[in-house]
Amino acid sequence: MAEGLAVALPLYIDSVDGAYGLHKGLIDMAEQNLKMIILTSPGERVMEPNFGVGIRSYLFAQNTPGTIATIKSRITNQVATYLPYIVIRNLQVASPTILGGTTTEVDGTRINISLTYEIPAAAVVSNLTLPIEI
Repeated sequence: MAEGLAVALPLYIDSVDGAYGLHKGLIDMAEQNLKMIILTSPGERVMEPNFGVGIRSYLFAQNTPGTIATIKSRITNQVATYLPYIVIRNLQVASPTILGGTTTEVDGTRINISLTYEIPAAAVVSNLTLPIEI
């Protein structure tokens, strides 16, 4: 019988684990769960209409401190609600500057999310960087 913490997404057939590949490590599982929360749009998950940050809806929003604060707040609240075993220690949300442009010209089609998180019950600290683009 296969042993693992969670089904790995995207699904794939694995001869060792059985029908589907499984995450064996806590960090892999936590990163998959964090990515799902950030990338899922509210209303997209069946039976959980409030699940998800909906990060893609912010890609063409004005790049202001208010928008960045809203994204950070959504990520923090979603993790606290749906992943209570994870504590976010540091969260950075920013759009990169345009290549060849000035330091004030940002690429409005990209958002870089970088977070340091902890799983206190397992004494695990890790980092996740997630570049989002259209």
